[in-house]
Amino acid sequence: MSDNLGDMRRTHSCGRLKGGDVGREVVLMGWVQRRRDHGGVIFVDLRDREGITQVVFNPTVDADVHQKAHVIRSEFVLAVRGRVDARPAGMVNPNLKTGEIEVTVSELKILNSARTPPFLIEDGVDVSETIRLTYRHLDLRRPRLQRNMITRHRAAASVRSFLNAQDFLEIETPVLTRSTPEGARDYLVPSRVQPGRFYALPQSPQLFKQLLMISGFDRYYQIVRCFRDEDLRADRQPEFTQIDAEMSFVGEEDVMALSEQMMRDLFKTLQDTELSLPFARLTYDEAVDRYGLDKPDVRFGLELREVSDIVEHSGFKLFSGVVQKGGIVKALNAKGCINFSRKEIDDLTDFVAIYRAKGLAWIKVREDSWQSPIAKFFSDDEKAALAERLDMQPGDLVFFVADQPKIANESLGYLRNHLGRKLDLIDPQENAFVWVTHFPLFAYDAAAKRYESLHHPFTAPLEEDYGLLEKDPPAVRSRAYDLVLNGSEIGGGSIRIHQRRVQERVFKALGMDRSTYEDKFGFLLSALDSGAPPHGGIAFGFDRLVMMLCRQASIRDVIAFPKTQKAACLLTDAPAEVTRAQLDELSLRLRVLTGE
Repeated sequence: MSDNLGDMRRTHSCGRLKGGDVGREVVLMGWVQRRRDHGGVIFVDLRDREGITQVVFNPTVDADVHQKAHVIRSEFVLAVRGRVDARPAGMVNPNLKTGEIEVTVSELKILNSARTPPFLIEDGVDVSETIRLTYRHLDLRRPRLQRNMITRHRAAASVRSFLNAQDFLEIETPVLTRSTPEGARDYLVPSRVQPGRFYALPQSPQLFKQLLMISGFDRYYQIVRCFRDEDLRADRQPEFTQIDAEMSFVGEEDVMALSEQMMRDLFKTLQDTELSLPFARLTYDEAVDRYGLDKPDVRFGLELREVSDIVEHSGFKLFSGVVQKGGIVKALNAKGCINFSRKEIDDLTDFVAIYRAKGLAWIKVREDSWQSPIAKFFSDDEKAALAERLDMQPGDLVFFVADQPKIANESLGYLRNHLGRKLDLIDPQENAFVWVTHFPLFAYDAAAKRYESLHHPFTAPLEEDYGLLEKDPPAVRSRAYDLVLNGSEIGGGSIRIHQRRVQERVFKALGMDRSTYEDKFGFLLSALDSGAPPHGGIAFGFDRLVMMLCRQASIRDVIAFPKTQKAACLLTDAPAEVTRAQLDELSLRLRVLTGE
C-alpha cells in the first residue's frame, strides 16, 4: 500500500530544530510561508503550527530537486528531506526559534498546490472580519490564532487536571432536553418521532447537575457546550463553552475558595503569573454604589459618589426634581481633566446616552471658581458639601447624571470604564479579580409585570431573607456570587435551593401557579423530595476566560469556527434553508414572517 508521502515521515516540526541539530538528516512537512530566489539558490520558509524553518534548494547539492522547486508558491504543501546546517555568519535570524539553522534539501515532495490566498497568512495583516470568517480555514493558519487555539487546549487541560485532582467526576449531561424558558430564548429542535413536540438545546446543564448531586455524585464537572438564542456582542456567541461544576455539602466559601485555587493554577500554567489569594470581595450594593456596575473593573480609581442628599433641595430643579421623584444623582470626578474641550464633553454626553442617560452635567474646578452652566444654582453650603464629598480640587472635571438608579449607575459606570481607557489609567498586564456577592434574588420585568430571577430560579435566598419572599420580593438577597476579572464577568454561581417548600415559594414569587411549575419543573420537585443534599456550584465562561488569557479583544479570536453578530457561519453559509421533504418528515410547515 502506498501514499503520497512514500517513505518520507516527519521527524521534526518546523519550530523545533536548533544549533545542536546541525548535521542531522531530517524530514519536515508544512506550508510555504514565502519563497525567495537569490541568484539561483531558492529559499523557502516552511511553516507548521510550531513555527517556521528556512529550507534551502541549492543547485550544487541536487540540480533535479532545485529545478522542481521553481514551481513552489505560497501555501503549497511540501515534504522535504535534508541536512540541518548552521546558517552562514551574519545570517542568523534572532526572531525565529529556528533562526540559527537551515535545512539543505536533498528530496522534495509537493504534496499539494494551492491557489493564491485572499490575504497573506501572517499576523498584522489588515483584513476585514467578513473575509477572515469566510476563509476561516486560512485565517486559522495565522500564528496568532494558532497560538490562541493552543492556549485554549492548554487551559482546558489545566482545568481538567486541577478538578480531577480535587476528586471531581467529569459526567456528560444531555444536549437534547426540555425547554424551560427562564431568561434567554432556547434553540428548539423538532422531534420527528413525536410530531409537534420539541427538544431544546441546553442554555446550561443547571438542572442535570443538581440532579447529579441528588444522585450522590458529590463532585461533578464538565467542559460543556451550551446554547442561547440571543443578540450577540464581541464577547458573546450563540453556542459557547463553559466550565461547569457542582458540589454537595458546601457553602459559598467552599465554592469560592476552590474557584480561586483553580484560577491560580490556570494563570500560573498559562501566563506564569502568581495570583494573590483570596480575591477581593464586594457585595452587589457596594459594587453598584462605588463603580455603577455589578462587574466592576477595580484596576483604577474614579469611583462614583452619590450626592442626592446634597442636591435634593437645590435650586437646580433638574437635580432636585429627580431626587424628589425617587431618582438619584451620582457624580464622577475626572481628576485633572479640566482641559477637556467642549467637543470632548459633548462626545461623552453622547456616550452616556447609549445607556439611556438623558444628559451629562459637568463642573470644571478652577482656582477661584467653578466653570459650569449649573454652578449658579447651588448655594455656598451645597458647593462646600459637594466639594468635600467629591474631593473637588482645582484642575478637576466633575460629571453628574440624574436619573432612576439603574440608569444613573450604569451610564456613569460605563463612562468610568471609558475614561479609564481614554486617560490610560489601566495596566493591561494586571489581573484584578473581585467577587461580587449578595445579588438581589429578583428583578422586576416591567413589560411582563412580574418578577424574574436575576440569575435563575434555583438560586437560594439568604436564610435571613426567607420572610421577605412574599412580603417584599425586591429586598430578598441571594446566595449568588460572580467572579469578575478586569471588568468582565468570567464566572457565576450560587448555593442552590435543596428543599421543595423553599423552591415552591420562589416559583410563586416569580408569578407561577402550581400547575405551571409542576408542568415545567415537576421532575425537579420530585427529586428534591427524594433527599437532596445542600449543594452549590459555579460555571465559568470558558471562551471569555481564554480571550482574557490570550489578551484578545474579541471572543471570536479564541473560537475555531465562530459565528458573526447575526449568528451566521460565513464559512459554511449556515443557517441555510432545508428541503420540503425534511420539513414533512418533521411534520412542520414553514411560514416566514417578514415583519411588514
